[in-house]
Amino acid sequence: MLNENFVIVGTLIGAVGSLAYLIDTVKGKVKPNRVSFLLWSIAPFIAFAAQIKQGVGLESLMTFSTGFLPFIIFLASFVNKKAEWKLTRFDIICGVLSILGLILWLVTRVGNIAITFSILADGLAAVPTIIKAYKYPDTEIAWPWIATAFGVVLTLLTLDGLTFANSGFIIYILIVNTLIFSLVQFRIGEKLGFKSEEEGPLRDK
Repeated sequence: MLNENFVIVGTLIGAVGSLAYLIDTVKGKVKPNRVSFLLWSIAPFIAFAAQIKQGVGLESLMTFSTGFLPFIIFLASFVNKKAEWKLTRFDIICGVLSILGLILWLVTRVGNIAITFSILADGLAAVPTIIKAYKYPDTEIAWPWIATAFGVVLTLLTLDGLTFANSGFIIYILIVNTLIFSLVQFRIGEKLGFKSEEEGPLRDK
């Protein structure tokens, strides 16, 4: 087990990746899906509040950072029109279902149930970006996603035993970030036969 201070190291590694993503968003090099990033800034805060309520310690810092940094990227997507990503009906549906998950948390207000609904809400918010990474990997950069995943691994290694309260949400974050990294880095959509059309992401659907 690593010293708990490695949680800070892991969080900083993820923050460096997010900062690079933020800079490329401002430059218009990447096009974040606003549904994903807005909702990604809400669900982790719910999980963070639930963790604090249950006495989770420094490892909750990773959960907090996974909410704060996407919110900054969401705001940055409005700075440069080249970073604009046209939303589809499917994106909106995922967003609505994600908000439903957040509402269910507000109704229950029970620690582990709140974390469960936060994972559900965050996962639904992730679907548009996962699909975008599969279809249009050129609108993403890979390494910030794996940087966050590496930071999560460091956080997990500081834990003296895994519980749903202290690790459920961050294990989910590890899985999603690794998946998006793989889709972008290895261009899995193209290898499976999907051919993106020129400026396809900006078409209304």
